[in-house]
Amino acid sequence: MRRHRVASGEVIAMNINELPTDAVYAQLGTSPGGVGDDEADARIHQFGYNEIKKARKTPLIYRFLAQFTHFFALLLWIAAGLAFLGEYLDPGQGMFHLGCFVVAVIIINAIFTFVQEYRAKRAAEALQRLLPSFVLVIRSGNEKKVNSRDVVPGDVVLLSEGDLIPADARVIEQYGLKVSNTSLTGESKAVKRSAEPTFEEEFVDNPNLVFGGTTVAAGSGKAVVFATGASTEFGRIAQLTQTVLPEPTPLQREIHKVTRIIAVIATIMGLVFYILGDIRGNAFWINFSFAIGIIVANVPEGLLPTVTLSLAMGSQRMAKRNALIKNLNSVETLGCTTTICTDKTGTLTENQMTARKIYANRKVFEVSGTGYEPEGDFYRDGTILTDQEIEELVPLLSTAALCNDASLVEDGGIPGILGDPTEGALAVAAQKAFDIDARRSENKRVSVLPFDSDRKRMTVVTESGGKRVAWVKGALDSLLPCCDRIMAGGETIELTAELRDEITETCESFARGALRVLAFGYREVGSGGYSVEDTEKDLIFLGLIGMIDPPRPEVSDAVRRCKDAGVRIVMITGDDSVTASAIARDIGIISDDPVVITGSQLKDMNHSELVERLEAEEIIFSRMTPEHKMRIVTALQERGEIVAVTGDGVNDAPALAKADIGIAMGIAGTDVAKESADMILIDDNFASIVSAIEEGRGVFDNIKKFVTYIFASNIPEIIPYIIFVMFPASVGYLVPLTIMQILAIDLGTDMLPALALGTEKPEPDVMNKPPRSPDKRLLDRALLARAYLFLGPIEALAAMSGYFWMLSKSGWASGALYVSDIAYRKAITMAQTAIVITQVANGIVCRTARGAVHRIGFFTNRLLLVGIVAEIALQIFIIYHPIGNTILNTAPIDISDWLLLIPFAVFLFVAEEARKAVMRHVRRSGNR
Repeated sequence: MRRHRVASGEVIAMNINELPTDAVYAQLGTSPGGVGDDEADARIHQFGYNEIKKARKTPLIYRFLAQFTHFFALLLWIAAGLAFLGEYLDPGQGMFHLGCFVVAVIIINAIFTFVQEYRAKRAAEALQRLLPSFVLVIRSGNEKKVNSRDVVPGDVVLLSEGDLIPADARVIEQYGLKVSNTSLTGESKAVKRSAEPTFEEEFVDNPNLVFGGTTVAAGSGKAVVFATGASTEFGRIAQLTQTVLPEPTPLQREIHKVTRIIAVIATIMGLVFYILGDIRGNAFWINFSFAIGIIVANVPEGLLPTVTLSLAMGSQRMAKRNALIKNLNSVETLGCTTTICTDKTGTLTENQMTARKIYANRKVFEVSGTGYEPEGDFYRDGTILTDQEIEELVPLLSTAALCNDASLVEDGGIPGILGDPTEGALAVAAQKAFDIDARRSENKRVSVLPFDSDRKRMTVVTESGGKRVAWVKGALDSLLPCCDRIMAGGETIELTAELRDEITETCESFARGALRVLAFGYREVGSGGYSVEDTEKDLIFLGLIGMIDPPRPEVSDAVRRCKDAGVRIVMITGDDSVTASAIARDIGIISDDPVVITGSQLKDMNHSELVERLEAEEIIFSRMTPEHKMRIVTALQERGEIVAVTGDGVNDAPALAKADIGIAMGIAGTDVAKESADMILIDDNFASIVSAIEEGRGVFDNIKKFVTYIFASNIPEIIPYIIFVMFPASVGYLVPLTIMQILAIDLGTDMLPALALGTEKPEPDVMNKPPRSPDKRLLDRALLARAYLFLGPIEALAAMSGYFWMLSKSGWASGALYVSDIAYRKAITMAQTAIVITQVANGIVCRTARGAVHRIGFFTNRLLLVGIVAEIALQIFIIYHPIGNTILNTAPIDISDWLLLIPFAVFLFVAEEARKAVMRHVRRSGNR
């Protein structure tokens, strides 16, 4: 039993597919003349408008304020609050400026993140565009055009070729009516509709029902609306999509962990050094200031804006490669994707039926060309046919053109068809041999015996030059028994048992290649009445045409690259398993004997059985419903997979929303699919996914690169405070680096080079490695050891050497309790300059994790070169401009002082490149 409910919960249709026409009218309170206008208004009031109401979204102001309240932002708020508290307790120590800088970081990052994500989300807000604006209905016995949102249950809708169906309806009359359910079910071929009562286990499979958001492919008919708005299949899927709660991305989870680790480390170190200072007898405000200094030095204030900008740059690079990212964090999610669940129709295939093979005159021919572009050649044994040789195919192709209701059209210069996709493929094939419009003009249509599901044939009778001919097409098992002769070698001969076997074997070979096969025949007829019995007999068999919705040409290479990258591809389609398997094998998704699961089989499986079956390396799901897709994605995620789902139809939307990253088609995709997705393929090219995965992997690598770069400078920022607390008398109670200088490094000189590291191109071997495990940490031991135990100490050595050298140059001696103000200012300037210079070398070596920098080229990252120039220019401003001197309490130093620090940068570069060389050697030795 099947019920439909409206928002109020009232049942408006029950078993509508099983009722005869009169009972349908009675059930819905209507008649062949439709409902009256007053009744229609009353039903709008009762059931609501025929529109999908979007789930209430978080107001923009709340979404903006959320940028100020996540954990990392709260950490920075606390740091700013402590700085303002320090200013209150001991004015004039620069704490106020510190607090203002930190608050500025929070505000700038919040605005940038909000603007980026808001602009991206605006790119796909159009859920209602899939529904037509107007529809023809019968009300009070008269035909009337009404807005689609005003359609109500009980309306009698008139359907004709090309119409977009406004609501779910029961067919009550049909004349060769076929609909395309591609956007709803994913099935590529048009399906015949019936007006007879039926019952199918899956409600959408009932042939006497049509559904809102689908299209009329051929024929005409009438249907009574039984569900509108949210009660339609389309509305149910949209509602299901809207209620899927977004899960945090792997990067979001990782940044969440990193911020907590940093918070714990910073807080503990601040408390430890406060206690140590108190033990040493320092005044409270001194201990408090330096506790804040330790916290500020440990918290990389530039991390969050750098991550955000890096993701934004990654999304911009992806856009250039035809992948539009709606959610910035989805950029990195692609990099750890382990499974792609892909639809077939319109995603892996072109969604354009195309004739591929022809059997005529007992020969097999191939047809080139793709889609509805009537350009291509005919081949036999790899050789293009001449015009004279093509004449062999003319009788067969003439039947394909004349026994056909489809027509070729152009929309903005783009070739297309009007009518059934299968008939469109036949018309295109015929157009490659001759002008079908001229051929149809020469052969005037006299009579039509429409296709029906019982006899599986269609016949068109035409007249030309006083002679009438019946052109017949249909399924081979239906048409071949009607034939007693065959055209072979330009002659008509008897159709023997051996020839029938040959034809059957050829048809089976076509079908094994995923081709949809139709048979063709003809006979001359008289001028009398044309019944099925008298017309479709004694036919001359002309041949077979095999058609397919072909794979996109670039898909095979994309599939291979996915496999090389350790990414599994699972096909989930609404099409049948035979076609799905053939396409999957053709493009390389499967090679051996895959696991094939149909919708009915999945329905009978429990959850544990499904999870177990998903362990198979090669698996195909056919005849899937939206609920099935959601269930599959959920099971994969429970197995620890990072799941990307591709699709273009309404039926894909819930799974797109549930997936770790949903990928919609930009051209053929419905607005519902785009609304649900995290990424939109601008060119509908599956291969663009591979490019996006490559960029995603590169983004995570780049984040590790600039985190290493940022963290390395923390050590020379922390060491001065350790020395100050441990040995206060030796430096006259003056810290070698002030808090404002730390901020000038973290938010000033380090910022552009860090951003530049985020723009590095993916390393050459990035797609030859398996996906990153979700358990792999951003802050792993290798990164922390590299930054804190190797690169950082070298920078700290440079900073402290420069500091003490400048003090010594100014006449200070160890143990002295006094140093002049100018000498101290020059000393801290020297320490800051040392960090900046060694960070230049650090930025260069951080461009690669293992490879030698010279192999990728020293000058290939132009933004890094710009960043280095800007870094040095800013440091020059801080040292030599009065404003820089005033803000940071610095003083000018000599050029010779700069030269003293350069060897430390050279040493860092050589040491790090040597370390990477040793690691490469160890790795190669371990692989032997």
